[in-house]
Amino acid sequence: MKSKYLDYQDEILELFDNGANYNEISAYLIETHKLDVSVDYLRKQIKSIVHFLIADADIVKYNIKLAKQKQKFQDLNRIERKAFREDSRQENALIEYNTEIIKLLNRHSLNTKINKKKHKTEAAIVVQLADLHLNELVEIESNKYDFNVAAKRLQKYAYKVKEYVKFHKANKVLVAITGDLINSDRRLDEKLSMATNRAKATFLGVHLLKYFILDINEVAEVQVCCVTGNESRITEYLGWVDMVASDNYDFSIFEMLRLLLPDINFLRGDALELVVEINGKNMLVIHGHQLGKMDANQVGRVVSKYSAKGTIIDFIICGHLHETMIRDNIARSASLVGSNAYSENALNLSGTAAQNIYCFTDDGRHDIRIDLQETDGWDGYDIKEELFAYNAKSAQKTHKKETIFKIII
Repeated sequence: MKSKYLDYQDEILELFDNGANYNEISAYLIETHKLDVSVDYLRKQIKSIVHFLIADADIVKYNIKLAKQKQKFQDLNRIERKAFREDSRQENALIEYNTEIIKLLNRHSLNTKINKKKHKTEAAIVVQLADLHLNELVEIESNKYDFNVAAKRLQKYAYKVKEYVKFHKANKVLVAITGDLINSDRRLDEKLSMATNRAKATFLGVHLLKYFILDINEVAEVQVCCVTGNESRITEYLGWVDMVASDNYDFSIFEMLRLLLPDINFLRGDALELVVEINGKNMLVIHGHQLGKMDANQVGRVVSKYSAKGTIIDFIICGHLHETMIRDNIARSASLVGSNAYSENALNLSGTAAQNIYCFTDDGRHDIRIDLQETDGWDGYDIKEELFAYNAKSAQKTHKKETIFKIII
């Protein structure tokens, strides 16, 4: 539209929006700007200008609407492409992981013949394996951790377990894996603290836990159960159904141990929660990330869920928070790794390596915290020489402070 009166469009629209009619707007402009034109002529011009500007605004609004819709579809398309790329990366990583595992299993034989033990008493011991975080390297003043330290702590733990088995004359031992056997690699600091890739870490995890199980099996009949943790998940997102929750390195280690140790009874169940009857008591095995801070209300909701299904839960064991807590109806184990830089510096938390065992005897349940922080005098389970390239023996080189700061003025 061409009109010399478009120069006054801001004033025209302001007056129009404030309720002035065309005659009033025309009179105002003639008087204010000393226009040499009749009110009737200017009124027609102003009417055309207003209609043009309003129509133009509607077009702008419509274009904005179209632009928003276009952006929405572009965003959805980008999200779908990103999800496809992430799924493809995960699938490729799993293919590489499985290929590496098969190579390692073909190269190193882990099969072992087992001598079964028979005992006459009815005492049973639950040995918890919580938050081992294998593959994590810790190099801080208060704690050191790698595969070799893990091998020593597991050997020390098995020795303590065997002492309690002999003392109580237990005939059964349940090794209850409560998740997070392998360390997460989602945060940058976790990626920088990896001893090796996850395939080799999984193989070493199977290697060490095989030793641990067979060590205890020398004095009692061992059974093994497992639930998965949140840190060892393969996918980025937490899964709450069994098919997704079992897509986890904890489950992979459990299944490989089950195949390698056919004479050991492995209790297979739901990947997230498992109820095991121990000497007439129902024990719920769970990782713990489902319970938050584990206050009475959260624990009560879990117990009520099972009560509604007709199952009375007498006792719950879990891990997750890396801190020992023992109550009448629930016990939480600390971790095998102990403190790391993240827990001390980011969370202001410190702790020691420890695990829990639970003795079920005729006179009740006895809960024991086993301190595993110090390993002086322990050789650790043997890691084959050909596996040294996969473990953390050279970790000190990675963490050695050799940087020289030079300031030139």
